[in-house]
Amino acid sequence: MNVHVALLHYPVYNRQRQIIVSAFTNLDIHDIARAGRTYGISRFYLVTPLEDQLQLIQRLLSHWREGHGSIRHPERKQALELVTPAASLADVVEIIETDCGQKPEILVTSASLADATLSYSKARERIHQGKPLLLLFGTGWGLAKEVLAMADGRLEPIQGFSDYNHLSVRSAVAIILDRLMGRTNDG
Repeated sequence: MNVHVALLHYPVYNRQRQIIVSAFTNLDIHDIARAGRTYGISRFYLVTPLEDQLQLIQRLLSHWREGHGSIRHPERKQALELVTPAASLADVVEIIETDCGQKPEILVTSASLADATLSYSKARERIHQGKPLLLLFGTGWGLAKEVLAMADGRLEPIQGFSDYNHLSVRSAVAIILDRLMGRTNDG
């Protein structure tokens, strides 16, 4: 499958709906990479414009890919080999276009019920067509409207049976990857 995942730390909103750059978390990197490896994604991009954050991510990845972590936890090394730091969403799209020979279709996610345009079954159909697909996830309080406007589709939000709706991004990624790329009884 030709599915890529990007976790954007910019441009995202804070609680006051201001555009911010959020800091990456170690748990997000590990857990999303492990989910990505489990479901067979092509690559997991961590997007932040902050050079110090990119350097810190590289240092962390080096520990798990070449350092002591790679020897002690080889299965973690396999997952973290999927991770590619990037300074912008434009960089991610360019990398995918260079690697795949075509621009990826961009699907965004949101906890909001507004403007959901694509069911998971329709998104699965797109995945099986083999074209590159980029799933965008946001940190903070969600992706900025300019990122949502760039999308070719917006996936339905994850909904439980309660009115509580505040999943961690790593939980949301795992659920969505399972819905899109997990084994189903319907073929």
